Amino acid sequence: MSIEVVVPNLPESVADATLVVWHKQPGDTVVRNENLVDLETDKVVLEVPAPESGVLASILKENGAVVTAGEVLAVIQTAGSVAAPAPVESSATAAKPQEIHHEAAEMPLSPSVRRLLHETTIDPQAITGTGRSGRITKSDVLDHLKKQAPVEVEQQAPAAIQEAPRAREAERHQVGANNLRPEQRVPMTRLRAKVAERLLQAQQNAAMLTTFNEVNMQSVIDLRNQYKTRFEQKHNAKLGFMSFFVKASIEALKKFPAINASIDGNDIIYHGYYDIGIAVSTPRGLIVPVLRDADQLDFAGIEKSIADFGEKARSGTLTYEDLQGGTFTITNGGIFGSMLSTPILNPPQCAILGMHAIKERPVAENGQIVIRPIMFLALSYDHRLVDGREAVQFLVTIKECLESPAHLLLNI
Repeated sequence: MSIEVVVPNLPESVADATLVVWHKQPGDTVVRNENLVDLETDKVVLEVPAPESGVLASILKENGAVVTAGEVLAVIQTAGSVAAPAPVESSATAAKPQEIHHEAAEMPLSPSVRRLLHETTIDPQAITGTGRSGRITKSDVLDHLKKQAPVEVEQQAPAAIQEAPRAREAERHQVGANNLRPEQRVPMTRLRAKVAERLLQAQQNAAMLTTFNEVNMQSVIDLRNQYKTRFEQKHNAKLGFMSFFVKASIEALKKFPAINASIDGNDIIYHGYYDIGIAVSTPRGLIVPVLRDADQLDFAGIEKSIADFGEKARSGTLTYEDLQGGTFTITNGGIFGSMLSTPILNPPQCAILGMHAIKERPVAENGQIVIRPIMFLALSYDHRLVDGREAVQFLVTIKECLESPAHLLLNI
């Protein structure tokens, strides 16, 4: 019997998806619920599992095709209508790249990792995974490729090495020097195109301003150093800085509800909940997973959620539910060394907080010059909804909460 493999229902806001890579080819045996193909949308990569076990009879949509919900991607002949299995292949054909990818599909690999293995024909058994439970991450594959690169150069034939300088000399004498100035044109990924669209939308449709302040991180650093070991032992999670900033932001949002609001046409929507987006940079681009009801999470809950988002982002397993909504966003350019920046709004939100690198600086305290760990903060906001006074006081509230963490612990 023939079974169709169709594009699953897409989220309401998503019109179509791009077919990224097939993990099976016509004639391959497939197992029920085994991932057959990856589909890329504006935010995440979706896996399409086999609806039944059998043999992949035909593929109707090739890599790069744009598909919509319900479209037929392939046809599977179920076991009852398939002839007896072919004999076991000889050892001479056992190492085909296609079979290597079959082994990879049986491992707990993310879509991005499977795609990279497919493109590079690397045997996953040759890679040591550093992810959770030994899972292979995209970084593991890239590191493996880097280690292989010098070996491949050394194994070049001597004749080819001697020919390279002559080839370069011939290029220099060609009419026109375009070959010495290479260019590569590639289409934007769905995620990169969506990020570009939203950033342009934010700049065109909002009256965006940014206000700055600085915060002395000494109290947070002292508290973190004093309790981070006990915190990790009890909660099985590392105590980072982000949980302090999430807590401080929530306290400030409660005092200034307009910054937790959004504009819908001529209406203002005041949100009575606090869904905090945490901007994360991934190999595919910028994404913003959301901490739901962050005001109801303790420090451990926030740190565990952020760590889980980070693992999902690296493995490419974030879902639409992880990325939808959000009333306020925090972005940390400091992890890349940024000293000061003006973050761009994440529509339809009306404000975003930018964290930056912590640097020791001379400051005046009680008439004395002392060295303190200082971080610059930036709050970008939509001036149509948020007045400058509110924005400045909001940032001052965050500063006060961080410089005196008792505000966060005692809720004062």
